[in-house]
Amino acid sequence: MLWACILLPRLALDGVLRHQADSGRPRVLITGPSQRRLLHSIDAAAAEVGLKAGMALTAAQALHPDLGIFAHDAKDEERWQRFLAAWAYRFSSKVSTCWPGCVLLEVEASFSLLGPWPHIEARLREELTELGFCHRIALAPTPAAARVLVGVHDGLAVLHPQPMTRALDQISVLEAWLPDTDSQALWRMGIRSLGALRQLPRAALRQRAGVALLSWLDRMYDDGTEALPLYAPPDRFDQRLELGHEVEHSTALLFPLRRLIQDLCTFLSSRDGGVQHFVLRLEHERGQHDIAVKLLSPERDTAVLFELVRHRLEQARIEQPVVALRLLARELPPFVPALRELFDLRDRQQLPWPQLRERLRARLGDEVVGQVSVHGDPRPERAWCWQAEGDHAGTQAPSRPPRPLWLLSQPIPLRDPRLRILSGPERLESGWWDGEDARRDYYVLETSRGQRAWAFAAPGEQSHWMLHGWFA
Repeated sequence: MLWACILLPRLALDGVLRHQADSGRPRVLITGPSQRRLLHSIDAAAAEVGLKAGMALTAAQALHPDLGIFAHDAKDEERWQRFLAAWAYRFSSKVSTCWPGCVLLEVEASFSLLGPWPHIEARLREELTELGFCHRIALAPTPAAARVLVGVHDGLAVLHPQPMTRALDQISVLEAWLPDTDSQALWRMGIRSLGALRQLPRAALRQRAGVALLSWLDRMYDDGTEALPLYAPPDRFDQRLELGHEVEHSTALLFPLRRLIQDLCTFLSSRDGGVQHFVLRLEHERGQHDIAVKLLSPERDTAVLFELVRHRLEQARIEQPVVALRLLARELPPFVPALRELFDLRDRQQLPWPQLRERLRARLGDEVVGQVSVHGDPRPERAWCWQAEGDHAGTQAPSRPPRPLWLLSQPIPLRDPRLRILSGPERLESGWWDGEDARRDYYVLETSRGQRAWAFAAPGEQSHWMLHGWFA
C-alpha cells in the first residue's frame, strides 16, 4: 500500500476565509478567553506584516490595527476535515481522518484508474487550491510515515520501504510528531534523530518513554498493515454558513452561495451521485425562509446549480436581514451524465436541452415550461393535453390507426372532384357525456395533387368531406 497524507496547516482559517471575499487586509483567527485573545492562525498577508501564531491579539493590533478578525471554533475545524475527506473519497475508497488537521488516503489501488502518482498529486493540489485550502502532501508506504514526512518535506514521495527507512532515520526527534513523549528531553539526552532513537535497547526505551513511543515507531517503520478507522460518506448533505453580519440584499449572498454550491457538487462527486431536490435556507434573527429548488433530472454541475439557485434567490423577497445560509439535500439519486458526441460541433453559446429547460424554469417559473402529452379521449381535438415538465399525470392513449402530424385547429370543407380513398372508414363515436357528441367516419384520402388528407364524413356517407389534417 501507498498512503498519501494531506496536511492542512491552516484548516480552520481556510474554512472561514473561503466564504469571505478578499479585502486585501491581513486576516487572523483568534482563540482563548475574552481577557486574553491569542492568534490561532494567520494568512499570508498577516505574516508579511510580522504577525505570528500564538501572539496576543492586542500586540497584533498594535502592529497592524486594520485586521480581519474571526473566531476559532474547533467544531468547524472537524467539519471541514470531514468535508475534505468526502472530497478525497473521489480518489480512493480508503480515506481516514484519524489525526487532526490532515487527511489520509490509500492511492496505490487507484493507479490503474487515475494514472501514476505524479498525475494524482497534481490533481489533488489543483483541486485543493480551487477549494481554497493551503496544503502539504507526502507519500509513503505507511500512514504514520506519510504523516511525519509531510511535516518535513512537502511533495516527498517514497514508494518502497528501504528509502522510507532512510528518510525517517534522518528526521529530527523534534519534528517526528512523537506521542506522549518529551522530545526536548530526548534532544537534551543527545538523541537527535529517529535513527539514533531506534538504536536504543527497546526494553530500556519502553521503561523510560513508555509503550506509546515504541508503538508509534513500529507504525512508522512497519509494512503498512496498520488498521485505520476509514471514512464513510454520509447519506445527505447539510452545510450551514454564518455570515458574521446582517445581509439585506441578495447580491451580497452570491459569493458565499457559490461556495456552498461548489461544496455540494464536490460532495456529490465523491458519492458519484446527483441532486434533484434541495433547499436553500435563509436564516434570520427571528425565523427562516426556505427556497426549494426542484429539478427534472439529477444534476451536479456547479455552474448549472448555481445559476438555478441565483434566479430563485433573486425572485425571493428578503423581508428580514439574513445572518446565515444553510443548504440541505436529503435525496441524492444516482447521476447519469448526458451522452455527448465524440466530435461535438455545437456552438459554445448553445446549451444542452436539460440545462436550457432548467434555466427557463428558473427564470419563468415551473408552471410556464411544459410539454404536450397524449390524452385518452378518442376525439382528435381532445386527444392531447398540456402538462408541466416532470408531471407524468397524462393517461396512456390506446393504440389507433396512424394520425397526421398536421392537425387543423378546426375542420374545413375539402372540395376536390378527384379524391381517392386510400383507407377507411374509421368510426368515431364519443363525447356523449360532455354535450359535444361526435359521430364521424374518418378516411385517408389522396387529392388530385397527390396529397394525403385525413378527412371525415357523416356515418355511412362518402361525400361532403371535412378536412381535419394532412399527412407528411
